[in-house]
Amino acid sequence: MLERGTLLDFDGAAHTATVRYAGSISTVVAGVPVSRGIALAEMPAGRRVAVVVFDAGHPADAMVVEVY
Repeated sequence: MLERGTLLDFDGAAHTATVRYAGSISTVVAGVPVSRGIALAEMPAGRRVAVVVFDAGHPADAMVVEVY
């Protein structure tokens, strides 16, 4: 499943993100892996992201695959 979200934070050392999924005011998911194909410079807070969610029951079982 593909979800839209907002990047709240990016950990360059761990290559993970903290994301708020679109349509959710209070749900924040931390530790979401980020594709290694995305340049570090593209990851400032506030960017919109596309996230592939592998298991809808576990929103952290996902990967950031694009920024826009």
